[in-house]
Amino acid sequence: MDFRELEEKLVAFRDARGWAEYHKPKNLAISAAVELGELLEHFQWESDWEILKAIKDPAKKEAIADEIADVIIYLTLLAHELGIDLGEAVERKLRKNGEKYPVEKIGE
Repeated sequence: MDFRELEEKLVAFRDARGWAEYHKPKNLAISAAVELGELLEHFQWESDWEILKAIKDPAKKEAIADEIADVIIYLTLLAHELGIDLGEAVERKLRKNGEKYPVEKIGE
């Protein structure tokens, strides 16, 4: 699924439930931050090794995946409300990062 298709599905889901009135930019940005906090709870106090071990449990993996999905959902809806094309934004940011951090200069 590409960004545009994801956005269309999320907007349709939201609109079918009458939630658009609550999905203003400020609320969506706050909600994304809250969900990111919930994601971080899965990593708090754990070493990288412990996290990689825990993710082998299907229930733990699903819980983390759900939190990642929540963050993506809110950010996608935020981009929609602000008229930002996510595909273009990501491609533009990758180009900027490529110029800022060229492969040839890594490790110098």
